[in-house]
Amino acid sequence: MPFDPLDSPLRYDPTMEIPEEEEAETGRELVETLRKIAETTYKDGGHALRAVHAKSHGLLKAELIVEEGLPDILAQGLFAKPLRHPAVMRFSTTPGDLLDDNVSTPRGLALKVLDVDGPRLPGSESARTQDFLFVNGKTFSGPNGKAFLDSLKLLALTTDKGEGLKVALSTVFQAAERGIEALGGKSGTIISLGGHPETNILGESFFGQVPFLYGPYVAKIAVIPVSANLTTLIGAKVDLHQKPNGLREAVIAAFSDAGGEWDVRIQLATNLKDTPIEDSSKLWPEDKTPFVTVARLVAGPQIAWSEERHVAVDDGMAFSPWHGLAAHRPLGSIMRMRKAVYEMSADFRSTRNRCPVHEPASLESIVN
Repeated sequence: MPFDPLDSPLRYDPTMEIPEEEEAETGRELVETLRKIAETTYKDGGHALRAVHAKSHGLLKAELIVEEGLPDILAQGLFAKPLRHPAVMRFSTTPGDLLDDNVSTPRGLALKVLDVDGPRLPGSESARTQDFLFVNGKTFSGPNGKAFLDSLKLLALTTDKGEGLKVALSTVFQAAERGIEALGGKSGTIISLGGHPETNILGESFFGQVPFLYGPYVAKIAVIPVSANLTTLIGAKVDLHQKPNGLREAVIAAFSDAGGEWDVRIQLATNLKDTPIEDSSKLWPEDKTPFVTVARLVAGPQIAWSEERHVAVDDGMAFSPWHGLAAHRPLGSIMRMRKAVYEMSADFRSTRNRCPVHEPASLESIVN
């Protein structure tokens, strides 16, 4: 009989997390590198931005609907009871500067779920939210914090460089990536530098990439488009010619008269060899442990981006995997180092923009 991860999921033990060599120093350099990116863009524009994923393309009000009748193993933390929660979805791309969308880079999704009760992670005790962060790739760019730092240093070198050059290079990188993919490969480096295909962001599947606690177990999380109007956009080209905000325009158009639905899916770890905690570059084999749906995200027709929403979400909110329940504590070196990074970013923006970054109590602050 085939192995069923629900029969014997990996139970978390603290000994499974092993700090990497010089982890504290690597974490300090991560904070410094991201702060330099934020300082550069603030100097240029006079407004403090996120050091990564600065540009939003869609800001949606949504509802998270937890599935009924989940087996005990899957009924954990946020997903323990079949409840409905208001939520915010923020679609973005990776750079820390606000670029023409013709500089086509990997896409991200930040999800903030509201009205969440239960024991909290340190630093988020006063809130009732749960955050998850996603990118449209199944694995992280490197295995550990040092690899994360190397990729960020590369990103920092491109910050504040000529946008026209970036657009030209992105065209070259996209052509190179098409050639690589035609041969059955893929280059994460080329994609990160502007070689991402110019496709509709709403057709993307998004993955948490790094593990987290799922009650007593270890898991990864994903958000997958399932409504017909979104699945038709999978791999669909989007016109970005002379449209610096073409991705945003596509999201606004899609939600002007229709909504969208996504599955929230969980992949349970089975053993440290096949589904490691500390190596986030290793693909967890879906033939051994498939993603299983635990909830549905539903967003109705709405104004998917506006200046008012930009202020409320981009300036007024922070998204961090460390905002949430103790039952969903982030795991591994990358996540351990991210905690200080996200705290720095939120403080940097809050101080300079004179707009307090806070955890929302409701969706009323997101107008329209």
